Parts: sequence; C-alpha cells; structure tokens
Amino acid sequence: FSSVLEATNSTEFCTSCHSMQWVADEWRQSMHHTNPSGVRAECRDCHVPRALAPKLGVKFAAANDVWHEILGTIDSKEKFEAHRRNMAERVWARMLASDSRECRACHTAAAMDLSEQTRTARKKHRRAERKGLTCIECHRGVAHKEPPEPEEEVAAR
Repeated sequence: FSSVLEATNSTEFCTSCHSMQWVADEWRQSMHHTNPSGVRAECRDCHVPRALAPKLGVKFAAANDVWHEILGTIDSKEKFEAHRRNMAERVWARMLASDSRECRACHTAAAMDLSEQTRTARKKHRRAERKGLTCIECHRGVAHKEPPEPEEEVAAR
C-alpha cells in the first residue's frame, strides 16, 4: 500500500497522463522547476499532503481526473483547457482550506529574508502576514499558468 502511494507521488507518474503534458511543460518553465538555488518542487511537493488522511483524500480526488482522462473528457489540450478553471478552483479551494499547507512545508514566513525581496514583495508579504492570508491567495499561477476567469465573472465586476 505504501509503495503504491509513493509510486503514484512521483512526477513521472503524475505527468504520464496525456492531459498532464501541458501543465508539466508550464511547470518546467517555472521557478518551481529551475531557479538560482537549484531546489525543485515536484508534483507531490505542491499537490500531495504528507499526512496520510489528507493524502488519501487528494489521491481519491486525483482518481477523478484519471477517470476523466480515460473517458476522454480532458484527453486533448482543447478539452483540458475547457475544464482547467474548474480543476484549478478545486485545487485552490483545497489549498485555501489547508492554509497552503503544502506551500508552507517549504516556505515559511520566519525564514524569509525580506531584505532580499523587492520593495513591493516585502510590503505584500508583511500585509499578507498581518491579514492572515495564505499563499495561494496571492500566488496562483506560480507553477502553472492561471486559467482565465469565466467571462460572466469578469463582466460582473
């Protein structure tokens, strides 16, 4: 059981589905893949909780994506993009509910050297900490492109 869980956490496994090739390409172009420090965040680092119960919940949710790949719902780039916003919103909601638990496994406010950040970043990080915001509220689209908002949401503004 543990071996299967671990094998399905690998980036190679996650990106083996046809529909994940596009997001894998985006990740390869992001700071989570290539950066000055040489630290790479793999799929599991951002998407899979370390504790067993939350991990199993994410695995069951991911099975839904695999099922839709098999059904052909998201088996082309065009179909995937049509469903991308909905899939992203589910991930963002999970990250929001967990206070960006997976982000915080690597990034901690206490370890940030604000003096090395731009003035704008320093200001935003201080404000986010003061307001109790979580990472995903500001950092959507860091490792994958952020899908456009539905037109009705944009029009309502």
